[in-house]
Amino acid sequence: MFDTKTVSLEWGGKTLTLETGRIARQADGAVLATYGETVVLCAVTAARTVKEGQDFFPLTVHYQEKFSSAGRIPGGFFKRERGATEKETLTSRLIDRPVRPLFPEGFYNEINVIAQVFSYDGECEPDVLAMIAASAALTISGVPFMGPIGACRVGFKDGEYILNPKQTTALADDGRLDLIVAATQDAVMMVESEAKELTEEEMLGAVIFAHDECRKVVGAIVELAEQAAKDAWDLDPVADKTAVLEDLRGVIGDDLAAAYKLTNKAQRQDAVNAARAKAREHYADLAESDTAEYLGKLKLVKKLESDIVRKAVLKDGTRIDGRKVDEVRPIEAMVGFLPRAHGSALFTRGETQAICSTTLGTKDAEQMIDGLEGLSYERFMLHYNFPPYSVGEVGRFGAPSRRDTGHGKLAWRALKAVLPSHEDFPYTIRVLSDITESNGSSSMATVCGGCLSMMDAGVPIERPVSGIAMGLILEGDDFTVLSDILGDEDHLGDMDFKVAGTEAGITSLQMDIKVAGITREIMEKALEQAKAGRAHILGEMNKALSGSRSGVSKHAPRIETIQIDKAKIRDVIGTGGKVIREIVAETGAKVDIDDEGVIKISSSNSDEIEAAKKWILGIVEEAEVGKIYNGKVVNIVDFGAFVNFMGGKDGLVHVSEMKDERVEKPTDVVSEGQEVKVKVLEIDQRGKVRLSMRVVDQETGEELEDTRPPRENKPRGERGDRGDRGGDRRGGRGGNRNGPRRDRGDRGGEGSGNAEAHVPDFLKD
Repeated sequence: MFDTKTVSLEWGGKTLTLETGRIARQADGAVLATYGETVVLCAVTAARTVKEGQDFFPLTVHYQEKFSSAGRIPGGFFKRERGATEKETLTSRLIDRPVRPLFPEGFYNEINVIAQVFSYDGECEPDVLAMIAASAALTISGVPFMGPIGACRVGFKDGEYILNPKQTTALADDGRLDLIVAATQDAVMMVESEAKELTEEEMLGAVIFAHDECRKVVGAIVELAEQAAKDAWDLDPVADKTAVLEDLRGVIGDDLAAAYKLTNKAQRQDAVNAARAKAREHYADLAESDTAEYLGKLKLVKKLESDIVRKAVLKDGTRIDGRKVDEVRPIEAMVGFLPRAHGSALFTRGETQAICSTTLGTKDAEQMIDGLEGLSYERFMLHYNFPPYSVGEVGRFGAPSRRDTGHGKLAWRALKAVLPSHEDFPYTIRVLSDITESNGSSSMATVCGGCLSMMDAGVPIERPVSGIAMGLILEGDDFTVLSDILGDEDHLGDMDFKVAGTEAGITSLQMDIKVAGITREIMEKALEQAKAGRAHILGEMNKALSGSRSGVSKHAPRIETIQIDKAKIRDVIGTGGKVIREIVAETGAKVDIDDEGVIKISSSNSDEIEAAKKWILGIVEEAEVGKIYNGKVVNIVDFGAFVNFMGGKDGLVHVSEMKDERVEKPTDVVSEGQEVKVKVLEIDQRGKVRLSMRVVDQETGEELEDTRPPRENKPRGERGDRGDRGGDRRGGRGGNRNGPRRDRGDRGGEGSGNAEAHVPDFLKD
């Protein structure tokens, strides 16, 4: 029934298997990829005809994680997979970015790529496997795909590169890198990474290591294609458009050359639009007689623009705005831009501008993520918004696009490496970047502005982070790397190469290209040039703020952390949470306690924090014999008074320990609610505490000299000489239990006549 073809590869200590012919046989190409016990199915379908008027390549990639693949049921009300999560969106982009450039120019058939995770073993990550499955499915589908590509994840620890580490542990346990690379047999196509200040040499080495591993996967896909690939589509031959392009150059070439010398973006766009209008007018006669030819000629305007800009850069290093190839646009940065934000910055670089704000919150503000591995919590968030007015356009405004999500995640990766530990800074951090102007690399403006806003908020980052976007003009063997590219240089160039990092090293690297790959020489040049650009931008940022502020904003909540013995957690929480609720209600502070005994007390009022802290410490602190405490009388009995002197702890001040002289009734000395100063005399094995007021100056709290003779320890049979509670309904319990009542002592504590006669039995047993 099935004509199954399978290829296997021993790769990174596990077996990678690619299978086709058994599942999704009606798709143009379908591959079931297995690595370890993680299984991903990718199916590719393509339209046989092009929609009328289509003038772009409509490639759509969908990646979906099934909760059943990890033996889980989705959380929430609906209990089924719904809209794409952030991870699914980012993985869809990971697949799209390296395969899109590998389709021929002018191919406008709609293609749909769907990758679904059906099994996840908790160790082999499905995102890289989905990239491999998509490449294999496209390769065998027959569509004009100039692949295949391979993909892998690389870690870096103790000077060694690690193939396909688990994503959640790639940067844990002293790991310094989480890198994903996609590459063809000959060149690298895409790079995405998060790093802990790697040098340029270490990062380049990781990319080269990844490329070598990708080649192994490419070989396996080629082997599968040799067995199962469908016939390649017949494509119409591409017409030679050289003559038409030269004709168009004669009409508007000078106009476009002049337009791309204007440094102001708005003026440049107006001039380019005027040249396009001139071209439409020149070919107006064709609009009625041969619409297809008319539209074909107008499409070449973009090609002519690219040709003019690229030749100017390669020939004499002239850029659109007149800068040198390694020159960064003017930068203006300021902090404290928003008065009520916990931290804020306005970062402007040329015609790109971002308002970044940082908000600090408590633990309950952490983001809860429901993924294949279960619930997890993220304390650092960065959200990027790109409204249409930032580029002077009318457009959709609302929910974030895939692009917004991707740009925000890139900036998140760049800044996460320098964050303090949760123990050192127990806040939830949210950075918000609103792009108000855009002309190239708004994601790197987000890195710079986000870093400044966090420092303004008092987040003690290790070192400031800056970011820069590099471009590439490549014609044959000639190439030029551009620093801090404009939007037009991005659109008309061959590479978008973003690098972020501190003065110590790289924290994030992202690369997208529009050609069939770049060489090691180009990457080395781009990294070297980016390092100089980052250093320049850091210098400009330092003019606004060179380091984190010493404290958080007055508008931010204060958080104080204390560590208690885990055995005391139940005492702080109380039965059914009674104690901790009372603390919160009485003090006004928020109290969070974890299973390790770490307690975080938060409030915008320091007095509330101090009150809650004092209460908790009183609960968990052990009383110390000989120490003087402030207390409050909570109950008066015939033989003394009970005093709450430390959190929830009470002790007894016997009537004989209230004053040096004889006291007939405790109420003659104290009253309920009265604040007194007491000294701990004794703590018995059962935790009962004996207190004294008479040896403490009730005004100053200083200890007084005890003029009474020390207590004598007598055998239990001589209790008649000790006296004790005395004042019970039977007239006292002192003395030998079998002796006459007249020997038992009384309320006055006659007994043997010394002060110790007033200590109750429950403290003596």
